[in-house]
Amino acid sequence: MTESVADKVVDTITENELTSGVLNAGTWVADNQDLLIQYAVNLVSALLILFIGNLIVKGIANGVAKVLRKKNMDDAVVEFLHSLVRYLLFVIVLIAALGRLGVQTASVVAVIGAAGLAIGLALQGSLSNFAAGVLIVSFRPFKSGDYVEIGGVAGSVESIQIFSTVLKTPDNKMVVVPNGSVIGSPITNYSRHATRRIDYVIGVSYDADLKKTKEVLSRVVAAEPRVLKDPETTVGVVALADSSVNFVVRPWVKTEDYWGVYFDLLQAIKEELDKENIGIPFPQMDVHLNKLEG
Repeated sequence: MTESVADKVVDTITENELTSGVLNAGTWVADNQDLLIQYAVNLVSALLILFIGNLIVKGIANGVAKVLRKKNMDDAVVEFLHSLVRYLLFVIVLIAALGRLGVQTASVVAVIGAAGLAIGLALQGSLSNFAAGVLIVSFRPFKSGDYVEIGGVAGSVESIQIFSTVLKTPDNKMVVVPNGSVIGSPITNYSRHATRRIDYVIGVSYDADLKKTKEVLSRVVAAEPRVLKDPETTVGVVALADSSVNFVVRPWVKTEDYWGVYFDLLQAIKEELDKENIGIPFPQMDVHLNKLEG
């Protein structure tokens, strides 16, 4: 009986508190109705600013990229500037949205500046990569599509981004190289010039007729239509090695023909030397045995 009465008392108190809380909340909502409506309007406006602003930012960034491409600017540079414009404009849209919510934009800018300083000190490597990206875009040691070797990696340039350069290797792998590493290491651009020289070292046996060998090598090179006449091909003896007499064969080709000519011409040289009975020796070593008396 006592527990039942106690339970009823507790339930009554709980119901009274709940009712009181609901009445107080209802009163607060009624008293602050205009404020809540204004806040809801501001929140919706801020979301609209973010949504519409993001669309506008994308449109502007894409428009800038389109104009730059019409001016025949390199795709890697266009990609870099496109990303830079988009990020900067989005920061402005974000500040505008926060201002619509009643946040003091001056304070936000100050906070962003302070945070930027702190982040900059913590991420010095990223900032150096950004600065390196600006230098790459400014001095343009390579462009999109060039085959380069940078930072110990060789591949075709796909894009120059804010913090990194993206390469595609001949075996179709993507390699991301930090821009700081690009600027801080030697850059070999195999596609910069219209022509390239192929360098062969061909070893023949010591009993081979050197004059005939030179004539054969020159004939094989001359028969390849992709080899350029100017500059002239160099064929000559370069070294008397341990097991062979070494010739250098240095034809010039168009850059885009380099590997095709390299493989085809090397095969043709081997076949022609075999046809002319000019031997390509294996490494040899003479061993002398002395008999000890006693």
